[in-house]
Amino acid sequence: MEFTGYLDFWFTDRPLVERVEPFMDLGIKRYDVWCWRSVPMADLAAECKLRGGIINSSFDEDMGNLVDPADNEKTLKSWAESLEMAERYGVEHLFIFSNNVDIIDGKEWTRKLSRNITPAEQYANLLSQTEKIMKLVEQTNVEVWVEALNEFHIQGGVLVHDHDLAADWVRRIDHPQFRLSFDCFHQQRTAGNLMYGMEAYWGLYPTFHVGDVPTRQEPGTGEINFPNIARKLHELGFDGLIGLEFRPSETEELALERVKEIFLKKDD
Repeated sequence: MEFTGYLDFWFTDRPLVERVEPFMDLGIKRYDVWCWRSVPMADLAAECKLRGGIINSSFDEDMGNLVDPADNEKTLKSWAESLEMAERYGVEHLFIFSNNVDIIDGKEWTRKLSRNITPAEQYANLLSQTEKIMKLVEQTNVEVWVEALNEFHIQGGVLVHDHDLAADWVRRIDHPQFRLSFDCFHQQRTAGNLMYGMEAYWGLYPTFHVGDVPTRQEPGTGEINFPNIARKLHELGFDGLIGLEFRPSETEELALERVKEIFLKKDD
């Protein structure tokens, strides 16, 4: 297992690019960053190159609604731009969501659809657009990660809001560059059944995100039994990436120690 650090959530007392160095001091060399259009990507890539780090993942905050036929031209254009950005700056993974999420008055809302569209029609459009997007993706070395976004704190409705549908999406597209991101925070908010899902979707997810509920802080601060989760990961033989997508409750150093104590075996 290898940890990936979320620049949006850790070391927030300093500018984003300056967060790379303290992550390196903790031994974390892969960095995830939200909303690439709002980030100084050239500066971030230069800092990572200087210090031997990698931009592990990002996503486009203006990718459009994959579920809405009115956004088909937009989603293809935005994905072409995201892939060009990823290739330029060495971003290895890009997230894909069924719906575009906007921040309105400090709250997260899904972007309104152009008209009333049934869930079946939305899903059909999503699959059709994804196939077209993957024609672009396969010309690159980028891997696309599907993430289900919970409807507990994201308002307005998200079509793919649970891991069952996200896993179905991945299986239907059936492409080696199209994988599932298993996110404990979102899954627990939506449906729970974490250990069931870990087995049911085994082989689909190369990344596993940890954040406790309800506060989205490190494991051990909320309701999820992360020691049991970690044991199940080891039983399954997971050897992928552990995304530290949470806000440390105290210091970053202490949060990392708590994660290591839960997820790393004695000989890791």
